[in-house]
Amino acid sequence: MVLGLREFTERVGDGAGEPVLDSDNGEELMHVQHSVAIVLGNRVPVSPGTLYISTKQVVWLSDVDKTKGYAVDFLSLSLHAVSRDPEAYPSPCIYTQIETEADEDESEGSDSESSNTLDLSKITEMRLIPSDPSQLDTLFDIFCECAELNPEPIDGEEEEHNWIFSADQMVDEVAEEGNHFSQDPTNSIGHSNGDHDLARTVLEVGLLVRLLCCLGAPTFSAI
Repeated sequence: MVLGLREFTERVGDGAGEPVLDSDNGEELMHVQHSVAIVLGNRVPVSPGTLYISTKQVVWLSDVDKTKGYAVDFLSLSLHAVSRDPEAYPSPCIYTQIETEADEDESEGSDSESSNTLDLSKITEMRLIPSDPSQLDTLFDIFCECAELNPEPIDGEEEEHNWIFSADQMVDEVAEEGNHFSQDPTNSIGHSNGDHDLARTVLEVGLLVRLLCCLGAPTFSAI
């Protein structure tokens, strides 16, 4: 998957058309919002346009220029939020941050005002401005719902862990991992020592707690 914002020109239908989705792989249209302007970096707003939110991506298509459109996968969105603070931006909008494949020192979260060439690979901020600000909360909820449908891929090491265990498996796993528990009480969850990463530490503690439950040992619930 290519990270970052990209051009999108594939349309179908009459008039301005609608985006062509990857329905063969289960992509579905979740929401359509008309009269939405788009702001890339610190550039001026581009409008009018229509926002299409699918289960996989966010697509903005110009209503007047069929050759103009942008899309970003939810996996590339590191943050989305409702912005109503006029000091942050003059118009109420959905603010997003975009992960890119460019090096950090090359990325332009606030795309150069003096540059006439738009390099989408360096755009790390996008704002979506509906003409009706009352729709912001609805858009935000849909962003949240679709983001949950696109969790970040699990890396190879985490894929090796089976997070569902039987009681017998927990006994074996704890016995195998037992020699790795830190005896230093200051080395708590959230702190990674030099030998074990956080994922393994959480796994070990979780296994121990579940083993104690299986053995009938008293436990304490969180307040």
